[in-house]
This record gives sequence, structure tokens and C-alpha cells, in this order.
Amino acid sequence: MGSLPIFISTAMVLSGPDPQRWRRALARPARVSAALLVLLCVMVWVWVLSGAGTGMAISGSLWPRDATPSAMDAMRMDVAPLRCVILFAMWWVMMAAMMLPAATPTILLFDRVATHAPGRGKNEWPETGLFLVGYLLLWGAFSLAIAVLQSFLARKGLIEPGTMALTSSRTAGSLLFCAGIYQLSPAKNACLRRCRNPAEFLSRYYRPRRMGALRMGMMHGAICVGCCWLLMALLFVGGVMNVLWIALLSVLVAFERVSRFGNSIAVFVGVCMIGLSVLVWAGAISS
Repeated sequence: MGSLPIFISTAMVLSGPDPQRWRRALARPARVSAALLVLLCVMVWVWVLSGAGTGMAISGSLWPRDATPSAMDAMRMDVAPLRCVILFAMWWVMMAAMMLPAATPTILLFDRVATHAPGRGKNEWPETGLFLVGYLLLWGAFSLAIAVLQSFLARKGLIEPGTMALTSSRTAGSLLFCAGIYQLSPAKNACLRRCRNPAEFLSRYYRPRRMGALRMGMMHGAICVGCCWLLMALLFVGGVMNVLWIALLSVLVAFERVSRFGNSIAVFVGVCMIGLSVLVWAGAISS
């Protein structure tokens, strides 16, 4: 609900007393696309900060903190399908909030390419929208998989209900270690290289028309998932709805993509994760 006033106020500004305002705005499609993308980023972040549809605060959970284990089991059985949908939506919105800022350069570059493609002026916005839809669909598939994983971990008692963080230091340390190793791997480097070079990606994988745009968006989403899937899994270490942890990972993803030192940052973070995993295993740092 927090994003609705933003949308309404923006619409009122664009459709104000000047009847030519829409016409002048639409004459600059690149600016409109950028503004709409920024608005989408703001809306998903507002929803994340308001609890991502769970009805809880950002640091809350899908179950009350003071509920007894038997009560939580009963709630799981009573409304399990609804809670699974909420859990999936929560992850998908979080992934959009965390990944869209980093993907913005590629989306806007595709928007510009579509604008200047021969005979594509009228279809530019639908194609850009389909590129974005394809990108989000891949993160939706990842969100579904990790929501299923969280449900499994919760049933096994491996996640703290209040924080949605792993209860076992050994498991948290292992996840940190695996994420650190992946940061140093050729697979991570290959995906990051493609994410850091939007022009190279578009020149290599460009496909015309709307289905081509959808396919390209899905392809870019797959590359981003390959680059960041273990970073996203680290939300289980710091707490799935821990706003500081979400923000930290979002900034890390953005710096890996847009900074000229992105590759060095990825390597440095990987080494730090391996070191932290040892400290977590040793019990020096609580998960």
C-alpha cells in the first residue's frame, strides 16, 4: 500500500493542468523510460521496507515471535498455501528491489537501441517492457526455488522464526564459505563480465521484435542469477528481512556491476567471506 500514493502523485504531476505535458514527455521516450524504471525501483523498495506483503515490519517474520512451536505448526498447517504464496512474493519483490538498480544500465541501453532501430520507434516501449518482464521472470524462478528452500528449512527447524536466519553456525559458516569460493570462481567471473558490459551483451545477443526482447531479458536475467545467486542465499545468514543486510548486499551487487574495480571487489569480498566463514565455524561470530 505504501507505493500507491507515490504512483498517484506521479500520475497527477504528469497529467496536470497543462494538456501538452503528456505530449512533451512522450516526445522524449528515453527520459520517460528512465523515469518509469526509477519509479519501479522506488515502489519495490517501499514494499520491501513495509514488509513485502507479509504484514510484518521489515525485521519481522511470517510467524509471530511469541508463538509457541505447536502454535506455529498449527498456523503452518492451517494457511500453508497462502503463506507459501506470500513467501514467494516476498522473495520476488526483494530480488527486484536488489537487482533492478544494478540492471538499469543494460535496460536503458536496450531502450536506446530499440528507439533507434530501423522501423522500431512505435514498438520501443513494448519491447523494453518485455525485456524487463523477461528479466524479472528469471528472478521469479529463482525466488520460487529459494522460497521452497526456506519452507523446507523452516519445517526442519533450521531457521529462526523471528529473524528468518539460519540457527546453525556450522550451516551459516558453510554457506559463507561456498559463497566466498564462488566469488573467486571462473563461473562468477564469466557472468560478472557479461553483466558489466551491457554493450557487449546487446551486440552479441540482440534479437529483433517483441519475442526477441523477451528472450533477451530472460537471457540477461539468467546471467544475473548466475552471478548473484549465492549472494542472495546469504540473506539466510544475516536474516531474510534484515534491512541492513539487504541494503549491504544490494550495494555490493551494484558496485560489482558499475564500478571499474568491480572484479577486484568481487575477489576481495570472496576472500572476506572465506575468512568470516572460519570465524563463524569457530564460534567467534554468531550467525
